[in-house]
Amino acid sequence: MPSFPNSFRATRWLRTLNLMLQAGLVLTLVGGLNYLADNHPVRLDLTRYRSFSLSPETLSYVKDLPRPVRIVVTLNAESTNPEVRGLLQEYRLATESNRDGAIKVDYIDVYQNRREAEPLGLDQPDLILLLAGDRRSVLTIDELYRTTRGKDGKPERNAFLGEQVLTAALLDVSSPERKKIYFLGGHGELRPEDADPNRGLSLVRDQLRLRNFDVESIDLTVARAIPEKASLLVAVAPQGRFEPKEQELLRQYLSTNAGRLILFLAPGLSASALGLDEVLLDWGILVDDDVVVDIGNGNMTEDGDLIIGAFQPHPITKTLLDFGLTLRLGATRTVRPDPGRALGGTLTTLTLAATSPTAWGERSYRDRVPVRYDPGVDIRPLPGMEPKDRLGVVTAAERVAVRAGLDFSVRGGRLVVFGSGDVIANARIANAGNLAAFLNAVNWTDVGDTQPNIPARPIERFQLSLSANDLAQLRYALLFGLPGIAAFLGLVVYWTRRH
Repeated sequence: MPSFPNSFRATRWLRTLNLMLQAGLVLTLVGGLNYLADNHPVRLDLTRYRSFSLSPETLSYVKDLPRPVRIVVTLNAESTNPEVRGLLQEYRLATESNRDGAIKVDYIDVYQNRREAEPLGLDQPDLILLLAGDRRSVLTIDELYRTTRGKDGKPERNAFLGEQVLTAALLDVSSPERKKIYFLGGHGELRPEDADPNRGLSLVRDQLRLRNFDVESIDLTVARAIPEKASLLVAVAPQGRFEPKEQELLRQYLSTNAGRLILFLAPGLSASALGLDEVLLDWGILVDDDVVVDIGNGNMTEDGDLIIGAFQPHPITKTLLDFGLTLRLGATRTVRPDPGRALGGTLTTLTLAATSPTAWGERSYRDRVPVRYDPGVDIRPLPGMEPKDRLGVVTAAERVAVRAGLDFSVRGGRLVVFGSGDVIANARIANAGNLAAFLNAVNWTDVGDTQPNIPARPIERFQLSLSANDLAQLRYALLFGLPGIAAFLGLVVYWTRRH
């Protein structure tokens, strides 16, 4: 009779013990891996352009947010934006360790969850709402992409700007101070508290408040100074003259305080009659005393509105160019860079929007109907001036101060002049191009120099093109090829085991 160590019973015990040890080792390995993953996670982004990684600049910002931020995204069942979802997930993960400034992300279907969406002021899909305390900022999904025209003429996304846009919005809403926009009064300007369709700006006021701006009015005829907290001044269709004291306030605000100003100047009064000629000349902008006439096909509506569709690349015109939008303007004058301005230096002046080549600036608009072009009297495009063969109606100027001994520039003033007074009136702001141009102008003049320096990420596209013959071959390969290979391998195994 064999001894116990050499018996079958001992062998069974050894096998059982071996299986138990293996099971214990597997459980220990799984438990250890889960512990490491939970307490010491490591995430690797293996995409070509690091599409799922935040830049070091963004990480340095969001890890020190002073208060929590809630991001609400409204969904659109017909569109997919994987870049947006992936980016928001990175923001959430990056702030998990910051209890005071954690980012929470929620997704809402505005059609199925109206009770949740309406208190937040959300009534359409493809919006991103950022909330921090009583501050809020609203972005559209389209603002996160750089769009160009494809071969078929339709908008096509070719780069993702989401990290730059979202980081700037996060820094804005997490800041305890709300930026203030002052609308000038005292000269018959359109007022933000007025709901009149033609003379009111109440809709624009609501849009600005929705984007976390404080909107107030200021009358320079009685004010002794422009408030230090004024992030931006806006004057819409002034009808009276700015007195010398007011002119000096504006000049000091723009130059000394690096201020921001948007002017909407309707025809009827020359720049000299408005008292703004010296301010405009300081910034290399010439405002003509004329009315733009364009008899070209499709350039004016039956109501006499001017259709503007020619734009030069600039942050203010980006949305208009990307989506093929147009400006719809009432009576409009020409606004262009001053041909006699000093070139070079710290001042940059650029025409942003221009008429078609068939337009001219009618100088005798006060006393002659119907109007006609008079060579040598009326205004035509100047040779050598950009945009070629067109008259400018929106011009922007920027002055960047270069300090001695420093190899970088510091913040300077910015000025945007529209040659029409009703661009943002309640009756006009419903036009998508008018609203986009104004909001872009606000962003550029007010916060354009604080955008994080984060590069855009290209969007990779892969397209599989198969002919009808290729599809037929693929179908037969799936129906007969794969089963045939499996059957052949089975026969080979059977044959080898038999022999």
